[in-house]
Amino acid sequence: MSVELSPRNERFLLLTLAGIQFSHVLDFMIMMPLGPILMAAFAIDTHEFGLLVASYSFSAAASGVLAATFVDRFERKRLLLVVVGLFALATLACAIAPGYASLLVARGLAGTFGGIMGALIHTMIGDAIPFSRRARASGIVASAFSISTIAGVPLSLWLANHLGWHAPFVLVAALSLICIGVGLRYLPELRQHLHGEQRAHLLSDTFGVLADSNHLRALLFSALIIFSGFTVIPYITVFAVNNVGIAQSEIPFVYLVGGFATFISARLIGRWADRHGKAEVYRRVALLALLPLLALTHAGPLPLWGWLICSTSFFVLISGRMIPAMAIIASAAQARLRGTFMSLNGTVQSLAMGLATTLGGFLIGTGADGRIVGYPLVGYVAVVANLAAIWWAGRIVMHGRTEAKP
Repeated sequence: MSVELSPRNERFLLLTLAGIQFSHVLDFMIMMPLGPILMAAFAIDTHEFGLLVASYSFSAAASGVLAATFVDRFERKRLLLVVVGLFALATLACAIAPGYASLLVARGLAGTFGGIMGALIHTMIGDAIPFSRRARASGIVASAFSISTIAGVPLSLWLANHLGWHAPFVLVAALSLICIGVGLRYLPELRQHLHGEQRAHLLSDTFGVLADSNHLRALLFSALIIFSGFTVIPYITVFAVNNVGIAQSEIPFVYLVGGFATFISARLIGRWADRHGKAEVYRRVALLALLPLLALTHAGPLPLWGWLICSTSFFVLISGRMIPAMAIIASAAQARLRGTFMSLNGTVQSLAMGLATTLGGFLIGTGADGRIVGYPLVGYVAVVANLAAIWWAGRIVMHGRTEAKP
């Protein structure tokens, strides 16, 4: 089902998709450090700010279900660029929102279109990149997360501090428009999935995905991976400040170092997975990730360099396992249903993210001395989910592979 692209065109495809992914990731990530600024600007409390963050994820989950009804009925390039345009408008609406309620609605719209974007990006990788290079391709696109951590978040905070909280959203909208221009030139048309039999009704593709047991196994695998990470990730900064003794002013340095490390490791892990087997490399990286996961959630007072060892190794390995994992998930789909499958996968991931964050919040509390309690228990929950995902990976059949079944 993969199209034949020259090395040059394949490189341009992946860089363009990485740029679109950068805009999507930055729009999601920037809300966390903008918290104090937005809370002061709208006179809202932490609960109301939490709704701003959650509205993005829940809207992305809903959009995955909606997109599953139509995403495989359109040519990939045009659909992606239309969605990017709508995402840019929604993000611009965030920038000009006059009050909290309007910003909440605008964030929900941004999540709706951002969720579809994320699904389409991985769908196009599955359609255009042969199985033998698919993990490396996922690694290149995944580097957008690292770049947003290294450059996007600091730049957005600088703009917010000097021009107001509106400026980061204007930046994301402008970047999205640039991506549309680049995409018009460098993205190939992908319509091979349209050559199959005529769909009987609106939900036929969704039912087709859910009727395939291999699809269901891949969706459960995806949920376990996200759940094992997001029980821990949302609370890293508050734990570092309250328990480990890292100064708030040193937190950007933690993410800067982690971003640089993951930028390098993402492409290396992708190449390693293509060379030695995606399932095998996933298992090895996920097993290694257990060490920093436990170290990070059980850490006591540490100097900055000690915390950097824990946090950077956590970022590298937790995000690194996602590279072969996404290649496994995308390869598990039937080619003609890949768009629908990846849309539903986006829904599953968003729901797992919300469930994990909520469970982590129930397990974690604040002691009388201001220290975080219960974080080690969260670490144990993450370990169990991670081990379950490692075991479950062997039950997924990947289409297009030439080696033996995992």
